[in-house]
Amino acid sequence: MALLEELAEKLAYDTMKAMDETGNDRLWVDVGNYIGTSSPSLQEAYNTACRTHLAERRGRKFLEEQIAKSRAAKGQA
Repeated sequence: MALLEELAEKLAYDTMKAMDETGNDRLWVDVGNYIGTSSPSLQEAYNTACRTHLAERRGRKFLEEQIAKSRAAKGQA
């Protein structure tokens, strides 16, 4: 269902922005629980989208740290 994934992705994206703004790193869980009471299908798609975004953030942070370490070791700040 394209509509379901589209809605879930948009909500996940907006939630990630709100998490950055508020500093509440568990906001995505609260939103997921809230929407799950009316649409378990949307909740599942939303949770998947959120986990994907969070994993990408963690991976990107790790990559940036590895690059910084490599540059520091080579004397390239």
